[in-house]
Amino acid sequence: MASSACEDGAGQEEETFLYFAYGSNLLTERIHFRNPSAAFCCVARLQDFKLDFGNFQGKTSERWHGGIATIFQSPGDEVWGVVWKMNKSNLSSLDEQEGVKSGVYVVIEIKVSTQEGKEITCRSYLMTNYESAPPSPQYKKVICMGAKENGLPLEYQEKLKAIEPNDYKGKVSEEMEEIIKKGESKLSRT
Repeated sequence: MASSACEDGAGQEEETFLYFAYGSNLLTERIHFRNPSAAFCCVARLQDFKLDFGNFQGKTSERWHGGIATIFQSPGDEVWGVVWKMNKSNLSSLDEQEGVKSGVYVVIEIKVSTQEGKEITCRSYLMTNYESAPPSPQYKKVICMGAKENGLPLEYQEKLKAIEPNDYKGKVSEEMEEIIKKGESKLSRT
């Protein structure tokens, strides 16, 4: 079964780490853009957290033209995502993508539950100092495509689809437009 890569003890070997993605990195095309070592591990649930979208220090994302995903503690809520097993050589590119140096996100260590009920410890990211703001339609689309591609629970996929995006009608960055196209053509074949 595909999730066995997660479940050998803590799932952490010397050269690898586990990363829980809940935003645009749900989509394989997106995570592989900068982090080619990412291997699908399993779908997992983060209990007592809620998904939100926001602009760091009130500034709209230049890449996505809207709020970007983050999580915050919220008793009784849950966030579903994908656990990727990654080579430590991709750690700096992942941190860079998440804006750790510039303070957009901070690294957090969380425990998530697999669909089989096993608990695993993962690295994830939490946005600091943000103002809630809706995502662009393109960013929402990438998240929904990633949720579908990796088989997140249907009820959660419906929740994601119900998120009201902003009214941005332009293009997002060229590289992200390419990722959306690749993801769409892959999903249309399945």
